[in-house]
Amino acid sequence: MYQYTDFDRQFVRQRAAQYRDQLERNLRGELKDDEFRPLRLQNGWYVQRYAPMLRVAVPYGELASRQLRVLAKIAREYDQPSAAVYRHASESQAELGTPHLPVGYGHFSTRQNVQFNWIPLSQSADVMDLLATVDLHGIQTSGNCIRNITSDALAGIAPDELIDPRPYAEIMRQWSTLHPEFAHLPRKFKIAINGAAEDRAATAWHDVGLHLRRNAQGQIGFKVLVGGGMGRTPVIASTLREFLPWNQILNYLEAVVRVYNRFGRRDNLYKARIKILVKAEGQRFVDEVEAEFESILTHDGAAHALPQAELDRVCAHFLPPVTMDRHGLRPRDDGAPVIAGANTPVIAGANTPVIASEARQSMSSCATDLPDYQRWLAQNVRAHKNPGLRAVTLSFKRLGHAPGDATADQLDAAADLADAFSAGEARVTHEQNLLLPWVAEHDLPALWQAARRLGLAKANIGLLTDMITCPGGDLCALANARSIPLAQAIAERFQDLDELFDIGPVDLHISGCMNSCGHHHTGHIGVLGVDKDGREWYQISLGGSDGSHLSGAAVPGKVIGPSFAASEVTDVVEALLDHYRSQRHAGETFIDCVRRLGPDPFKLAANAVRHETRDGGKVLHVHLATADAATD
Repeated sequence: MYQYTDFDRQFVRQRAAQYRDQLERNLRGELKDDEFRPLRLQNGWYVQRYAPMLRVAVPYGELASRQLRVLAKIAREYDQPSAAVYRHASESQAELGTPHLPVGYGHFSTRQNVQFNWIPLSQSADVMDLLATVDLHGIQTSGNCIRNITSDALAGIAPDELIDPRPYAEIMRQWSTLHPEFAHLPRKFKIAINGAAEDRAATAWHDVGLHLRRNAQGQIGFKVLVGGGMGRTPVIASTLREFLPWNQILNYLEAVVRVYNRFGRRDNLYKARIKILVKAEGQRFVDEVEAEFESILTHDGAAHALPQAELDRVCAHFLPPVTMDRHGLRPRDDGAPVIAGANTPVIAGANTPVIASEARQSMSSCATDLPDYQRWLAQNVRAHKNPGLRAVTLSFKRLGHAPGDATADQLDAAADLADAFSAGEARVTHEQNLLLPWVAEHDLPALWQAARRLGLAKANIGLLTDMITCPGGDLCALANARSIPLAQAIAERFQDLDELFDIGPVDLHISGCMNSCGHHHTGHIGVLGVDKDGREWYQISLGGSDGSHLSGAAVPGKVIGPSFAASEVTDVVEALLDHYRSQRHAGETFIDCVRRLGPDPFKLAANAVRHETRDGGKVLHVHLATADAATD
């Protein structure tokens, strides 16, 4: 993991102090709300349906155990609304059928960030100070700026990886943070970078998607995609460069964002993303970028080419950790793991001997639980670049919790597991789970036992109940409909692991509105909340893809007809899956079956379970006047 320098820490703490001054002036009435709004947004603070929401930046998803523990502290001590706020929220949601709104938790987002939904704004500066103690912040997690840069959760450890993308992502993070030219773009701007043969970062769906590769001479460079995005107009990114030398990436990104800053629409919120500009201008956009890039190289930026020494400096932070003995990693003075030399082998072991030893002692019961363990190995454990290690996903998709939600105790427990089994490191995944990247193969049984006791070992990764879901109308003022109750209803319907394994891999994605925070466009089955006369309805789409090997080339799903009432959605999902199971060929996945048969027979199956009543869902009371439009 990247370790902050003294400069980095001073930078984040100065930003926290600056925010405290801005907040105090706003609370005293000296800084008007409309003046304070862009300042709080670029520090990660939204105003949502009932309370402020904080988005904490987790660059390319990497978290140290000490950071997880501070996130747990924030959940436990600060993610607590006042009695009046919570009473109002509970009464309003009870009218919709949401009986309980949880507090005191963090939420893993699809941008590998962590969000909190109930922190009072008056305490926001205290939270910023607390985050800064462990090198965390909310800088540029919202607002019209370059957002958190995402990557493959298996970066640096995947067997199919060509080049580790994390050092490049870190350099781009440092370059883009508080860049004065890009602080007030026409709209938000998202970058994803992938370094493996398989695209696990959904790069084609980003404003800029980057693929690390080597040319015929073995030189490292980037394939550059520009203009992807979801929302009400889903667009797949266009290729601007098949190969750009690695040391020119900052110059080229600067050219892309400069052109967007100059020509992007500022008169229409719905046409302000770069995808609209790329689609409208076509080759002219490409020509403008290339001309701007040439101007940077020849007039004002040749010295900005990325130096080899700087890349080497950053790369040194991403070498694998080394265990010194059976008690785990020898800590450095700053508490971080010892970093190995480039050719030093990784030897895994428990970094918290007590936890690991208790788990190993409980393995006597493994014989009777062997089928469950084998299923967990099949679904939640991935191969590793180091043959003695594995990458293990902790499932945060379980009954009684919204997908991606983690209570304060679960965040603490995840930190303990990271210390015990993964060199003190965890990663937030695009699918809203946590991954442990440095698990010794011989520690898998003990980790399974420990995770199972915590309720984090459900063997459903990649299966139907491992769904992506936005917070929806329960928390977000922009939502047309609720997402979490649908996710819970589907999870309850499909609890049988035998059935889930028989169905096989299915990407189910749920968004509460067209902002697409639940990435419904990329779902094999996509569910979108829509508004009809103030009531909750849901569009169903089929055949979407994020660009992974399983799903094929990135493409938005196709809507299969008029929207469905909330009470029909779970039946529709079941009907779609039943039709698949009745028509599939041997070994054929759901997404392949959909593409072979086309959407029409699935549409007929879905329509067959429509109810006679067409009243739709409950009325969703939306207070857009208090909401922030810059969503994830």
